[in-house]
Amino acid sequence: MSERRGGRQGGPDRHGSNDRQGRSPRQGRNPQQRGSGGGPRARDAVRQSARDVALSVLTEVDEADAYANLLLPARLRDAGLDARDASLATELTYGTLRGLGLYDAVAEAAADRHPADLDPRTASAVRMGVHQLLNMRVADHAAVSETVEALRRAGGGRSSGLVNAVLRRVSAHDADTWIEELTAGRGADEALALRTSHPAWIVRALRMALRGHGRGGDGLEAALRDVLDADNAPAKVSLAALPGLADRDDLAAAEDAQLTPADLSPIGLVLETGDPRDVPGVADAHVRVQDQGSQLVALALTAADTAANPSWLDLCAGPGGKTAVLGAVAAGRNGRVHAVDSSEHRTRLVRESTAGSPGTVEAVHADGRTVGRDQAGMFSGVLVDVPCTGLGALRRRPEARWRRRPDDVAALAPLQTELLHSAIAAARPGGIIAYSTCSPHWAETAGIVDDVLPGGEVELLDAPAVLAELTGRPAEAFASAARGDGRFAQLWPDVHGTDAMFLALLVRR
Repeated sequence: MSERRGGRQGGPDRHGSNDRQGRSPRQGRNPQQRGSGGGPRARDAVRQSARDVALSVLTEVDEADAYANLLLPARLRDAGLDARDASLATELTYGTLRGLGLYDAVAEAAADRHPADLDPRTASAVRMGVHQLLNMRVADHAAVSETVEALRRAGGGRSSGLVNAVLRRVSAHDADTWIEELTAGRGADEALALRTSHPAWIVRALRMALRGHGRGGDGLEAALRDVLDADNAPAKVSLAALPGLADRDDLAAAEDAQLTPADLSPIGLVLETGDPRDVPGVADAHVRVQDQGSQLVALALTAADTAANPSWLDLCAGPGGKTAVLGAVAAGRNGRVHAVDSSEHRTRLVRESTAGSPGTVEAVHADGRTVGRDQAGMFSGVLVDVPCTGLGALRRRPEARWRRRPDDVAALAPLQTELLHSAIAAARPGGIIAYSTCSPHWAETAGIVDDVLPGGEVELLDAPAVLAELTGRPAEAFASAARGDGRFAQLWPDVHGTDAMFLALLVRR
């Protein structure tokens, strides 16, 4: 599969991305022309099926660079699907996005026409159909006919014959046969990229990250395959019961709660089934949907800074998940949190996220790079969760793998470095700085922190030891070999069941 790239700016997700691998993204299209039709309210009173919902989301992700994790919950609510159909719509959406690289290659081989050459609605129908044929327990005839009917209901009747023909050709072989045919003659990385449906540059970047953080050794290739496979495994919904606002054990013990305590985060819960909006406390911002890795990063700062009345700065706060944890802990310690984000929209999201701790969190729209100058030495602790490529969150944001480009890593490095310097300047002497990314890439993690250490302003603390204290697991379970003393922490989806969060803890001298 060739790497087709284009660039387009936009999207509310800080760890999401703006560029995609695949055919050049469609630009300048009038929103009135979108194939999704704007969801169920834009159509007549036709009952939405799971395929209708999935097709509308996939179309908008492709056409408008929307984010499935933000769009799908609203579409499910509007459609009023029961639990079974909602689960099917979720698998159709996320499964199609995860496998898009492979599915495009299969469709192109079957039809001699790349899906990206089609209009977004038709392309999304093809991809959704291929996912059902190759990776779901759906009878071939149902996968083809039901997908074609969903396309017709969405207004794509003129393309239904083409989609029907392509899917019937795809159904002539199973997934293994297609993969064997398509990988023949390719290099090892390109073949692995196709098998696991990742861009080849991400395969290489993750291999380098694993080597740099000390995973694998002689088993490096097996570790790489484990990470790639983990990216393609559906992640369960993880929630945080904010300290002082909700009790996770009480929530888990409630009748019909469908919640179990998380195995890593002391405030974490896992939703086994159901809608997280139905969990008590979610509506009041006392409980939040949040990956365990993100919970641990915020908790690590609160554990490392033992000040009785802490003053914490969240330098890149939006959309506010980690800020909410900081705010809840600060409220219980008579502290305060100053949250900064450079986007007005994301600043509003921070205010919504921290509504459970009124009076404790102040959310401000500002450039985090200037805070160290304007509020020098003001804070006992600073969290700087920098904008990054998001390569550690591909299981939750599957479309991001097709939007990011290799040069994004180098483009983000100056911003990440500036933000870390600002965080150091904003910390008082003896203050703690927590530097984190949702990426294991060396250039975004150890490479950034190593640049500031020779200046002598900060000293590296033992982040794995702090995580060990929080989780009850040995420090070695989190230690990265990026430094010989093992004081960087790196989480992995296949090992820890979290996003691949990186954490370094520094103290200002």
